[in-house]
Amino acid sequence: MTIKTAVLNGVASIEIARPDKKNALTTAMYQAMADALAAAQDDKSVRAVLIQGQPGIFTSGNDLEDFMQRPPQGLDSPVFQFMQKLLACDKPVVVAVTGAAIGIGTTMLLHCDLVYAADDARFAMPFASLGLVPEFASSLLVPLYAGHVKAAEKLLLGDPFGAEEAQDMRLINAILPAGEVVNHARRVAERFNHLAPAAVRESKKLLRRANAKLVQETIAVEGELFGQRLRSPEAREAFQAFFEKRKPDFTKFD
Repeated sequence: MTIKTAVLNGVASIEIARPDKKNALTTAMYQAMADALAAAQDDKSVRAVLIQGQPGIFTSGNDLEDFMQRPPQGLDSPVFQFMQKLLACDKPVVVAVTGAAIGIGTTMLLHCDLVYAADDARFAMPFASLGLVPEFASSLLVPLYAGHVKAAEKLLLGDPFGAEEAQDMRLINAILPAGEVVNHARRVAERFNHLAPAAVRESKKLLRRANAKLVQETIAVEGELFGQRLRSPEAREAFQAFFEKRKPDFTKFD
């Protein structure tokens, strides 16, 4: 199993568990995470959700081979179901990041509530370098959180960055030693067992209210362009280069 789920002491945990593939996400894994979020939303015993990866790797992003074989077909595909279930979750979502968080491994954090990262965590949004465009409303929220100049650096150049820069960009709450991150995140999630659940849910809605409509609109626009880009010659060159372990050659494109 590549997505492990459990409910313990009021916390629904979703663990990305495919370390042999650097926790790369497949269509089936997106569906499993979407289903887990829906189950947590409906379970009255759950007060918070905890998302975590494996020691040394959160997720390397999309499994490109799976993505090429099963590209998203519209906004009801598993990857968009996952996005929508994460957006719709009115319970607090806490995340523990260790190691690499690539692509959606970074952009999903924009829609979580409390994010704790290891001092060895590495983040990247290399969409343009794959012939793609930003997703999960990152083209809206990264400039909003970090400013346009920093967003351009990360979304156009695809520059990777560490935990300290992620904290400066307001993507994470705190940095901890790698061995302490998951336990700390769980302790934070369990604090919601002692807080008024309806008040927490309504407060979360208020925190997200101002940008909720624009986030949905941006996800739809990005999703349409992302699908087009997946079928583009640039993306084919980027993916082929990835599988051949070479740098893509974009000099022939204009």
